[in-house]
Amino acid sequence: MKAPRDGQIFEAALLRDFACALLQAGGFTEDQARQTADVLVWANLRGVDSHGVLRIPRYIEMVELGLINPAGIPRDEFSRGSIAVSSAQRAPGAVAMVFAARKALSLANDHGIGWCSMQGISHAGAIGYYAEQIAKVGHVAIVMTASKPLMAYHGSKVEGVSTNPIAIAAPTLDPDRPLLLDMSTASVALGKIMAAKDAGKSIPLGWGVDRDGNDTTDPAKVAAVLPMAGPKGSGLSLMIEVLTSVLASNPLISVALSSGSDPGANGVAVALDPKAFRNQSFAADVSAVSDAIKTLPVAADTDKIFLPGERGFDEADRRRVKGITVTAGTLSKLSALASTLGVSMPGAFRHSAG
Repeated sequence: MKAPRDGQIFEAALLRDFACALLQAGGFTEDQARQTADVLVWANLRGVDSHGVLRIPRYIEMVELGLINPAGIPRDEFSRGSIAVSSAQRAPGAVAMVFAARKALSLANDHGIGWCSMQGISHAGAIGYYAEQIAKVGHVAIVMTASKPLMAYHGSKVEGVSTNPIAIAAPTLDPDRPLLLDMSTASVALGKIMAAKDAGKSIPLGWGVDRDGNDTTDPAKVAAVLPMAGPKGSGLSLMIEVLTSVLASNPLISVALSSGSDPGANGVAVALDPKAFRNQSFAADVSAVSDAIKTLPVAADTDKIFLPGERGFDEADRRRVKGITVTAGTLSKLSALASTLGVSMPGAFRHSAG
């Protein structure tokens, strides 16, 4: 199948089924494929295509390279009170972080707070997904992941820290729309550079540098992404490494920089039960502060004030009706992969994008 020049638009359920079929044909178990497809299409629905189905070819390549272990089953290594340290056994990242979120919730139900450190994960996708799952049951969520160096440390021209993301979510009176902050510590998620490369587009200055440390607009020349807000972004990334990796006795950055190896990745999921703070009206209070922010006078060049996660929820509502656009570059790669793996391309789509 030749991808249309501007891509295609798929219904979410159809794209999820296709993603699941590709992953399963590429070595994932049925359950691993389903959980991973759920996370990928969740990102596509919210307009975060950098963390959507374009990741599938790399995930399958990671299985072939032994970086993802389809036989891996996340398991608890030890626990003390409200804290658990678990091992992903190199299972797919989505599977590992779903396990971590559920473990954190279980501990929070018993202790008021639950902290699950998950060692040895692979790429976990959009971590807001896991934070949202925790917030939907009325708890506050903090989710972080850490990996090998991918981002220049402020003041350096080479990779020194990772793009370590952090997501924080809090329930509101609308259980389907928590406050949901999901951000990378980089000026831009690495996946957006991948998406620009797939789409044949240039990137803005300030996103990444080439191998000589010079700013570039060519996504194919990016050797390291740049930190968000300079020292703030690289400092926050380093502290996420401390909380996610060093604290769990599985350091990544120091190992990678000293040995040149890829030590893998780690994750943390934290759940907080507002009732442990004797707060019986937490969701209502969050909604009240949200409403107060929404009623602030808008700036001259602004049409609307958005709360954390609101753009994503609005876009998901739109894409559930109108479909999800898969760019021609990504669709071409998925089509080639489907042909190799013997997976049928979806035949029913709404219309060509454009």
